Amino acid sequence: MNSIHDFEARNMVRMALEAQERAYVPYSHFRVGACLKAASGAYYLGCNIENAAYTPTICAERLAMFRAAYEGEREFEALAVVWDGDRAAMPCGVCRQVLSEFCKPDMPVICALSAEEYKTFTLKELLPEAFGPGDLK
Repeated sequence: MNSIHDFEARNMVRMALEAQERAYVPYSHFRVGACLKAASGAYYLGCNIENAAYTPTICAERLAMFRAAYEGEREFEALAVVWDGDRAAMPCGVCRQVLSEFCKPDMPVICALSAEEYKTFTLKELLPEAFGPGDLK
């Protein structure tokens, strides 16, 4: 399993908290922030952005991933997610599926409530038996 040092996890959570401040959430008032670290060492931030029609809403994790993919990144080391909830943040099912397109199953996903309070899972733990490009034979 890829591991992530505590210092780096806390650093990524802090960046995700900063991204969370940019969330556009006039309907749910539920802010989410994400920090995705590429293998190149670059960090990509995202926040949730809502829409009155709801389905065009984008999650923080997908915004970070799509920004990274747009910049040409294809390999990733870790993701940190924070939200306004009462427990450590968890990516939704759609975000887990998008992550599985680009990220290795052993990539750490840091699910945080704060920089001091977080749990780390692998992507495979969050999405076992993921459907991926290899299934389209």
